[in-house]
Amino acid sequence: MELRTMRYFLAVAREENMTRAAEFLHVTQPTLSKSLKSLEDELGKKLFVRHSFHIELTEEGVLLRKRAQDLVSMADKIQAEFLTLDDILGGEVYFGLAESYQIRYLAAEIKSFKNSYPGLRYHITSGDTEQVTEKLDKGVIDFAVLAEEPNTNKYHYLTFPKADIWGVIMPEGCPLAKKQAVSADDLAGLPLFCSEQGWNHDIPRWCGEQINNLHLEGSFRLSYNGSLFVKEGLGYLLTFKHLINTSSGSGLTFRPLTPKLETKLYLIWKKHQVFTPIAEKMLESLQGRFLE
Repeated sequence: MELRTMRYFLAVAREENMTRAAEFLHVTQPTLSKSLKSLEDELGKKLFVRHSFHIELTEEGVLLRKRAQDLVSMADKIQAEFLTLDDILGGEVYFGLAESYQIRYLAAEIKSFKNSYPGLRYHITSGDTEQVTEKLDKGVIDFAVLAEEPNTNKYHYLTFPKADIWGVIMPEGCPLAKKQAVSADDLAGLPLFCSEQGWNHDIPRWCGEQINNLHLEGSFRLSYNGSLFVKEGLGYLLTFKHLINTSSGSGLTFRPLTPKLETKLYLIWKKHQVFTPIAEKMLESLQGRFLE
């Protein structure tokens, strides 16, 4: 199974059309078709369903797409690392980040770091703990930032200097907006939106057994998407402060939870991980500046 074939497969999966994929890859359509047929024969599974005007992935094709994306990302990362091993002023560093206002500390440190290492090129992906740790474990990224305590058996970590404050995003003129802070009793019976991670870990430690009186209407991995549902009057969003625009004219309001609920942020990396020179210097800089 060749890496080039994986790239061919991903292009077809993305374009859902053999002709457009061939044009994107700068290969002939017969060459592309032959490569994909060989891939199906090698795996012993049908990867595509061919319709009149588009191509659809089978269940096996969907599984392969996820695996192929990881393989190609890893190959690209390895190539970039070796190309920059002798570049003392730069190189590639890969981050997987939780959604948090505290990321501003990392952004500020990267800005400062680039003054000394102007050739630094950084790559950011976003996701919850499950998504970013999966990429970290596979070696696709160098560092992950989590909004929950890390597994110290697997990872080293540094703690961000401040924590995120939980609250509720609600329509600006709703009765709940008249309160200075929102309790679990206030939320009982209301349609609530929250990330699965927050609902399963943070909210229970805030309200204890009262979680049984709260109704999860729907879950979102991105708070911004949840806020759009709030604007439509479909519910109330439990999320961190500063993630959603609640300024005048936004139509939305943020109220903190009471008692106060905070979540710390952690920068993690794998134990026994071998870094590129630039990633090693980045870690040293982070250890010496704003993280504990």
